[in-house]
Amino acid sequence: MSKDTIGIVWFRQDLRLADNPALVAACKDCEQLVLLFIDDPADQTVSTLGAASRVWLHHSLDSLKHSLQDKENSQSEKTNSLYFFQGNSLDVLQSVISATGASRIYWNRCYDPVTIERDKKIKSALEDQQPKTFNGLLVCEPWDNLKDDGTPYRVYTPFWRKAAAQLDVSDNAIRVARAPRNIPALSAATAKKLKTAVELKKLGLLPEVDWHTEMISHWQVGEHAARAQLDRFLKSTVQDYDKGRDTPGIVGTSRLSPHLHFGEISPRYAMQRLLDGRKPGTLEGGELTFAKEIFWREFAYSLIYHFPHTVDEPLDKRFRRFPWASDTDADLQAWQRGRTGVPIVDAGMRELYATGWMHNRVRMIVASYLIKNLLIEWQSGENWFRDTLVDADIASNAMGWQWTAGSGADAAPFFRVFNPVLQGEKFDKQGDYVRKWVPELAEVSDRFLHKPWELPGDDRQKIDYPEPLVDLKETRKRALEAFDAIKGTKSGG
Repeated sequence: MSKDTIGIVWFRQDLRLADNPALVAACKDCEQLVLLFIDDPADQTVSTLGAASRVWLHHSLDSLKHSLQDKENSQSEKTNSLYFFQGNSLDVLQSVISATGASRIYWNRCYDPVTIERDKKIKSALEDQQPKTFNGLLVCEPWDNLKDDGTPYRVYTPFWRKAAAQLDVSDNAIRVARAPRNIPALSAATAKKLKTAVELKKLGLLPEVDWHTEMISHWQVGEHAARAQLDRFLKSTVQDYDKGRDTPGIVGTSRLSPHLHFGEISPRYAMQRLLDGRKPGTLEGGELTFAKEIFWREFAYSLIYHFPHTVDEPLDKRFRRFPWASDTDADLQAWQRGRTGVPIVDAGMRELYATGWMHNRVRMIVASYLIKNLLIEWQSGENWFRDTLVDADIASNAMGWQWTAGSGADAAPFFRVFNPVLQGEKFDKQGDYVRKWVPELAEVSDRFLHKPWELPGDDRQKIDYPEPLVDLKETRKRALEAFDAIKGTKSGG
């Protein structure tokens, strides 16, 4: 390939310089690079998943832009710019190719069904540019970890065992590329031709109403922040991760999920740092649990790749006939705002609203309450999470909700109904989590903290906190009766 080649690197869910295979390949092949991000209105693309994610995306793109400028400024007088565009991806790319004469294009693959279909059309339309695509989002491709008969796994444990075995037998299973030393910049003459590019703020990723400033203040965004967060976790938290990840009142999780979602850090890098030259088979305790969580995410992507309808439809077809409750708008809104009258549920929903994130254990509790106590379809919860989570990963989000609903792969059985009182008393024994996010209960004793409706009359009257929306025992019974109506039919797939 001629080194006077102009190439395009299309950033998507890979907003980093290190371990970015598309960027590395382009730097080797091309003399000049157009580095761009497209705010595409197509459903399921990274910039359309929800308001909270768009806020994170704005800051992540800004961080990447500055990283690129710093990279180039340290080596030449040229400045390497990240160009921003809005519109249909194919239209934008064809416009950039026409303006610059770019003859090559590079990107890292995404695996949601809408993006796969879109990318196929783009590869066909841009055949002359010889598109090169890479795995920058996962440790293993969805088609690389299959059962012996070539079919996809629907149960996680054998999926993990097969993946771990593959890593165990390969000395080079996890290779992580450093950030390119030199990223070819555009010439001034070529850069001037990109007249449809806009400033980052023109993408409108930040909302007009300033609710996001407080939310994003809870986070450090970008590749450097992601790596620092991983380092802190591996040095101080991972050894107790198998137990600490179930305690919402402490910092017991990695909090890497938004960084992984936007590709500020790759799961391959996280696994490499975790293993530190060891084999997966040697991991124990919290380290083993963390490795399994990385591959739980891989399992989610395998599911939406092989069963694309599970993004918004149940894998278990019986649940298409499930008798969900009607007239649930008021209950749904109370759940969304953390006003259900159940402390651990309300704490979780308020944490989500304030920070764009929720502790994993509490995600299961609030999901079970919505689906089984309020009898509201899981898609309503998934949609709310997609809009409010900064880590609104379409694969993990859909799988998590279907897991709780009992309608997905390797799902918890529907008759497993989380009792939010018992969950609170078990995992928030001292009440640190509830007292932080539901301050009106701060002075309630541990005995009544997770069930304030049992407080003596005078004490209950002093607390400005709602009565429970529903009776937990009665609604559990209602949910099991609803499941009885469908459990004898065929589940399908």
